[in-house]
Amino acid sequence: MFVDDDADVREAAQQTLELADIPVECFERPELARDRIAKGWPGILVTDIRMPKMSGMELLEHTIAIDPDLPVILVTGHGDVATAVKAMRSGAFDFIEKPFAPDYFIDIVRRACANRRLISENRALKAELARHIPASNGLIGRTPAMEKLRGLIGNIATTNAHVLINGETGAGKEVVARTLHDMSGRSGPFVAINCGAVPENLIESELFGHEAGAFTGADRKRIGKFEFAHKGTVFLDEIESMPLSLQVKLLRVLQERALERLGSNTVQPIDLRVVAATKVDLRDAATRGAFREDLYYRLNVVQLHIPPLRDRKDDIPLLFAHFLKQAEDRFGRSFDPLNPQELARFSSYDWPGNVRELRNAAERRVLGLDTLANDATGETDPTLPLPRQVEAFEKNLICDALRKHGGNVTATVSTLGVPRKTFYDKLAKYDISPASFRNRADTE
Repeated sequence: MFVDDDADVREAAQQTLELADIPVECFERPELARDRIAKGWPGILVTDIRMPKMSGMELLEHTIAIDPDLPVILVTGHGDVATAVKAMRSGAFDFIEKPFAPDYFIDIVRRACANRRLISENRALKAELARHIPASNGLIGRTPAMEKLRGLIGNIATTNAHVLINGETGAGKEVVARTLHDMSGRSGPFVAINCGAVPENLIESELFGHEAGAFTGADRKRIGKFEFAHKGTVFLDEIESMPLSLQVKLLRVLQERALERLGSNTVQPIDLRVVAATKVDLRDAATRGAFREDLYYRLNVVQLHIPPLRDRKDDIPLLFAHFLKQAEDRFGRSFDPLNPQELARFSSYDWPGNVRELRNAAERRVLGLDTLANDATGETDPTLPLPRQVEAFEKNLICDALRKHGGNVTATVSTLGVPRKTFYDKLAKYDISPASFRNRADTE
């Protein structure tokens, strides 16, 4: 919506925007535009400041009160620049001085529209997350593979069947195991054990417990993880790392649903479900003698496969929005969801670290670092094509300069040593909003 009491200005603005394929509705009086503004309205507002009866500043205040995320661009005369700058600190998206060049006007409007689209997409993602999380206990995804996985979990969750989960490192095996437990209705706890992280000489005591005096240093009785998980679920991650000698005892526990603590002759009945996870082919390991075949078949009552992130890239926006919200809560900062350039970059990346790597990317973004940085130095991922690395580097420089100057465009342009027109072209290319840095600077 474009608001100005000058008919010639309205006509010129309408022609300029329509020639650029930007739909526009013009209003002579701000009261008419005010009555059309509602939360969630998908457009942006461009308004003159000086108008009779109701000023552009009053229209700005009314708009922000209804929807603080709706971009408002102020059109100012020379004497209104200070007022416009003050308004931007109050929530305006940007301002433009009269008389303005058509290309410059179109550039600002397009950036505001892109910002509005991102906000709308972010709201849609949050609404979808709200639907996903209660139903799936955090197992997020809308691709066919994830829908199938959720369906399988729903079918077996309330049974006592043991489950074997296959998936690459970082794919979310523990999330699946916790989802199974949460949906099972079991009254006991969820106990996670990484078989590869417990020293071999301690793992038997860790799992089954011991009596006082069972070995040197065992000065008192200790309840093991299995006994502690009575009526609950035990999650054995990296089951392929469990020593063969202990696999025999695990098999007996699964068969008899009972255990003996180290140093004890008393059998302790237990009621638990075992969910095991592996990143290797256990059948192949059993064939090679690296894993007990009988234990493999005992665990493999139900097998769930978690697809790697590279095979479900359509889930990236939803997952990233979820991790971004977690990171925002953790670090006390607020950021927009993926813009089109970032999404294209994420889609061309293979994500060897899977969902865990995507979560790290969200945390890096909230911390102001490059999302796909190779290491703590902030270098971009060398596996990306050179043009993408250059773009990422250029975007980081612009963001750093804006952050340093609190979103002040004039100071940023001076620091970077580029023409103002080139700078605005870069802002549009990377979908960077100086206003977001101004707001962040005020908050900090």
